[in-house]
Amino acid sequence: KQRAGKGVIKCKAAMLWEQKNSFSVEETEVAPSKAKEVCSKTLATGICWKNEHMTKGTIVSKFPVTVGHEATGVVESIGEGVTMVKPGVTVIPVFLPQCRECNACRDPDVNLCVRSDVTGHGVLADGTTRFTCRGKPVYHFTSTSTFTEYTVVDETSVAKIDDEAHPEKELVSPQVTRGSTCVAFGLGRVGLLVIMGCKSAGASRIIGIDLNKDKFEKAVAVRATKCISPKDSTKPISEVLSEMTGEAILGYSFEVIGHLETTIDALAPCSMNYRVGVVVGAPLSAKMLTYDPVLPRAGCTRKGCVFGGWESRDDVPKLVTDFLEKKFDLDQVTTHVFPFKQINEGFELLYSHQRFCLLVCFLTFDLHLFLPPNTPASGNHQSVLCIYEVVALDSSYT
Repeated sequence: KQRAGKGVIKCKAAMLWEQKNSFSVEETEVAPSKAKEVCSKTLATGICWKNEHMTKGTIVSKFPVTVGHEATGVVESIGEGVTMVKPGVTVIPVFLPQCRECNACRDPDVNLCVRSDVTGHGVLADGTTRFTCRGKPVYHFTSTSTFTEYTVVDETSVAKIDDEAHPEKELVSPQVTRGSTCVAFGLGRVGLLVIMGCKSAGASRIIGIDLNKDKFEKAVAVRATKCISPKDSTKPISEVLSEMTGEAILGYSFEVIGHLETTIDALAPCSMNYRVGVVVGAPLSAKMLTYDPVLPRAGCTRKGCVFGGWESRDDVPKLVTDFLEKKFDLDQVTTHVFPFKQINEGFELLYSHQRFCLLVCFLTFDLHLFLPPNTPASGNHQSVLCIYEVVALDSSYT
C-alpha cells in the first residue's frame, strides 16, 4: 500500500465498471475511516455466485463497483467512536450487519438488521463511498467490498475473531433434529456445507440431488448417505423422494441453487413427508414463485433464511471456534486458490461448473498456506487461513 496524504491508501482493487464485463485490477484510493467505521487489510477473499450475478447483470447495482463479500482481514485503522475492534485485530467483514439496537437485532427469531444494504445503495451510512478510481467514486457492495486489498466498512459489519468464544451451538435455521432425514437440492459448495451442517446436527440420512453426477463423490465424502440425479427418472423428483424415504419419515429439504424450479421441487416434498422446507438459494427477485395451493395445508413449515439465521457479529466467532476445534472439515469444499491478479480466471472456472469452491488469494497472502495440512506453515497464518475458510459457509451453515 501507499499513503497519499490525509490517510488515503493507494492499493489494488478489482473494479467492475459495467455489467456483463470482466474485472479490472487497478490502483484504487481508499479514504480513511469516518466515525464508526473500520478500515481492514484483506488477507483472502472468496468467489461466490452472488458476485457472478453482478457481472452477468442479474443483480441491480450502481457502477463502477468493487464487489466481494466473503473475506478475512486485519484491522488497519478505526474511525472515531469505534469500540469493538482495534488495529491489528483479525476480523471477518459480514454482508449482514448486526447493529444490536434495531427490532430485528433484538428479536432472537430474525436477523435481518435494518442497516442491511438489501437495495444496493452502494454507499456507507453517510451516503458516500470510500473508494476512488480514475478520479471517479466507486460504489460498495453489500456493505463489504472485499475484492480490494483494503476496504472500509461500518463497525456493525465486522465480526471480531478472538480466543474467548467457546460455546456449543446447534444449527439455528431450521434446527435440524437428531435422527432426521435431510435433502439438499444442489451439490455445489453451499450444498456440501448444508450436508456438513445436517450431519453435525445429527441427521441420520442425508440425500444429495444434482444433475451433475461428478459432484456425487465429493458429497459422499462430506457424509451424504445417497446422491441422485433427476435425469435418472421420468418421475418428478418429489415422487422419487417420497418413494425413497417413506411417508412415515419426517425431515428437512434445502434448496441451495437459487432456481425457481428447484425451489418448487424442494418445497413439494413437504406435502408428503417433510417437516420443513428451507430456501437458502436466492432466485431472481424479478420472478415469482408459484406452487400448488394445497401444499400449505399439509402442516409443514416453509421458510427462507439469510446467513443461516445467525446473528453475524455474535455467531461468526462461534463458527470459527467450532472450526478450530475440528467440528467440521472445510478442506473438503476447497479446490482452487488464485493470486488476486487472476480473479477473472477464477470466475471462468466457476462458470465451468467443474468445481465446488473457489478462493481468490491476494498477493500479500502466502500461497503455500493453502497446500495440504502437512505443509509447514506458521501457526499464526494458519489461524488466519482457518478463519477465512469459515466465512465460506456464507448463509449455508443451516
